[in-house]
Amino acid sequence: GHRISFISTPRNIHRLPKTPPHLASSFTFVEIPPPKIQGLPENAESTMDVGPEDHGLLKKAYDGMEDDVARFLRTSCADAVIYDFAGFWVSSIAMDLGIPRFFFCIFPSWFMDFCGTTGDLIDELKGRKSPEDFMSPPKWVTFGTKVAHKYYESKLIVGLGEKNASGFSDAYRGGIAISQSDAVIIRHCHEFETEWFNLLADLYQKEIIPLGQLPPHFQETENPSSDNWVSIKEWLDTKTKGSVLYIALGSEATPNQDQLTELAHGLELSQLPFLWAFRKPATSTVKLPDGFEKRTEGRGMVWKGWVPQLNILGH
Repeated sequence: GHRISFISTPRNIHRLPKTPPHLASSFTFVEIPPPKIQGLPENAESTMDVGPEDHGLLKKAYDGMEDDVARFLRTSCADAVIYDFAGFWVSSIAMDLGIPRFFFCIFPSWFMDFCGTTGDLIDELKGRKSPEDFMSPPKWVTFGTKVAHKYYESKLIVGLGEKNASGFSDAYRGGIAISQSDAVIIRHCHEFETEWFNLLADLYQKEIIPLGQLPPHFQETENPSSDNWVSIKEWLDTKTKGSVLYIALGSEATPNQDQLTELAHGLELSQLPFLWAFRKPATSTVKLPDGFEKRTEGRGMVWKGWVPQLNILGH
């Protein structure tokens, strides 16, 4: 019975799957084009369009949508607004209009717990500037746990506290967005993270609402007769059960050239069968090492288009 206005950029909205007919009348899709930003590739509207080096410019473009979003919210009579860290300014607009605010977090609770309070986030991780600061649980984790970041992960976490091309750090965006929210919605399950959920509620002094995970039956499986699946299935059928390594980094984790080369090198040395779902942003210049596909032919498959992931995992 809810009516939902989904705000995003034109390309992102056109990427969405079609709304089921029985729900179509409940949804309005609000297209707001981002401003052109010098240095940002043409038509880049999401992180799947660019490499990590351009994420800051993408956020800068999103910040340029603030006035249009404010104009929409002023005339929408919204009962609530759900937003994420990129559009951290939404919370301030909604506060001024008296609209209840829910911060949507795609990260698990333990990850957010490691970053501390909203004040710590606003202060850009409050003095924790070296990878070693994140390689063991912080002092406010008082229960026993083996959860910690590895060194290469910790280097990325430190980057959250550094200003990027948008003029803000990701930590600051998150801190403002969470601090001005009425509650935090997390894409995870209470059963997996009970202690971490409770700790996060203490750190934020807010209600934490677990959204759960997306059930598989809401995800599309590939038509059994589609060319994509037939080709992949025929190849998988030739391999011993449980023997194939499946590599899929998704649309968010885009490796740089050194990382991609090392991954390919490791796969080549492993001598194991593998299926690599190799997708990269249109603007990315990274490439597989010369001769890699020829040297691993038969043993490995590099699939460069969309892959039917559920079908592969279910084989």
